[in-house]
Amino acid sequence: MNPELIRDAINQVMPFGKYAGRRLFHLPEPYLVWFYQQGFPAGKLGEQLALMYEIKLNGLERVVAPLLDAD
Repeated sequence: MNPELIRDAINQVMPFGKYAGRRLFHLPEPYLVWFYQQGFPAGKLGEQLALMYEIKLNGLERVVAPLLDAD
């Protein structure tokens, strides 16, 4: 997996919905599970949400956390 894709995904800001303005890394797992069940949106955001789902599902938050940009 390309570290730049992971960095981009975890630092992407959610553009809509209940968690608008929050980085994808900080989305709660149940929200990502809901997207998984309903279908991720098309395009880059959907791919990033799917990646975050896999990261959280597999307990890899501690591995990718160093890639978070400083606020």
